[in-house]
Amino acid sequence: MSTGQLPIGEKGVAVPEAGAGRAATLRPGLEAVHTKGWLRASKWLLLRRVSQIGILALFLVGPWFGLWIVKGNLSSSLTLGVLPLTDPFLLAQSFAAGHLPYREALLGGGIVLAFYLLLGGRLYCSWVCPVNLVTDAAAWLRRRLGLKGGKAPDPRLRYALLGFVLLIAALTGTLAWEWVNPVSMFHRGLIFGFGLAWGIVGGVFLYDLLIVSRGWCSRICPMGAFYGLLGRTALLRVTADRRRTCNDCMDCFAVCPEPQVIRPALKAVGQSHPLILDQDCTTCGRCVDVCSKNVFRITTRFDRSES
Repeated sequence: MSTGQLPIGEKGVAVPEAGAGRAATLRPGLEAVHTKGWLRASKWLLLRRVSQIGILALFLVGPWFGLWIVKGNLSSSLTLGVLPLTDPFLLAQSFAAGHLPYREALLGGGIVLAFYLLLGGRLYCSWVCPVNLVTDAAAWLRRRLGLKGGKAPDPRLRYALLGFVLLIAALTGTLAWEWVNPVSMFHRGLIFGFGLAWGIVGGVFLYDLLIVSRGWCSRICPMGAFYGLLGRTALLRVTADRRRTCNDCMDCFAVCPEPQVIRPALKAVGQSHPLILDQDCTTCGRCVDVCSKNVFRITTRFDRSES
């Protein structure tokens, strides 16, 4: 008779019941669903989806239904005819290209820049960027199919590409990156139909699915690199303050888009406190969701307590 608990292996790691081993490997978080329930084990994922789809909807109800709440796109927009918002990465390219943005764009860029400097740059990647929907889908399907990938590029490549994007802007005097930027292509494709946009977004999906898991966001995307630089002093952080209860199930590493950020806090490697301070952490909350032992929670950078 089942007791409702997962048996414990020799090393103290929860072991799925007979016949469930493959399912547990391909579906990290099963134990969290078992212990916390599906809703609590998916809370942060659901909130992110509401945020991502909701932001997209605000942009799309105008061209689709004539209800212009927000005009523009994720690069530059005007909300309710009053609030300008501009992507600071776009502004950086404009300055590099030798173009002085107009006053409203500078104001909008300042507002967005202040927001991400305060709360965390990579929040853009996990809570706003529509391409995250594509890369998350690729990661989910990759796990379900049990696909193994090749050698991943050095994560520093994205910072080199960031510099290259700014250099090309300076050399050409144009915003060359915006012609192939998957974020812009995704938004453009939803409005005008997927032509070239479909190819670029589909290429990101196939790269993550067949070659490197989370390869685009964690290894290549120069926008992610830019926003990561804004996150060095961010207020919002994830803490592993109950790390003593960790059973080494590895589910957090399996779902994290930047798994290298977890180990210092979880295993006290190179630091004594349990806060994840790495600028590449996206504060997506998936580690919080899938941990059956409630090791993780979202807090502030000033909370260094440990349970």
